Amino acid sequence: MKLLTCPVNGTRPLSEFVYGGELRTPPAADCSDKEWADYVHNRHGAPGLKQEWWYHAPSGTWFIAERNTLTDQVIRTYLKGQEGQQ
Repeated sequence: MKLLTCPVNGTRPLSEFVYGGELRTPPAADCSDKEWADYVHNRHGAPGLKQEWWYHAPSGTWFIAERNTLTDQVIRTYLKGQEGQQ
């Protein structure tokens, strides 16, 4: 069974989680239509270390997982705002 660690609820089966997409910084509110379209429609799909949003459905917890998409290894998970904490 594949497991993922929720920073609030601990290690749980992957079936309890929903992938929320790669963590990306949105453009400024006054960006051009071209910049907004690029943000909405284009992704960097190369494998490697990514920061991703994940949702633990039973508890309603959104968190970030650092994951190597080439090996599928999760390096760490943390709540938004706790990036520098180990």
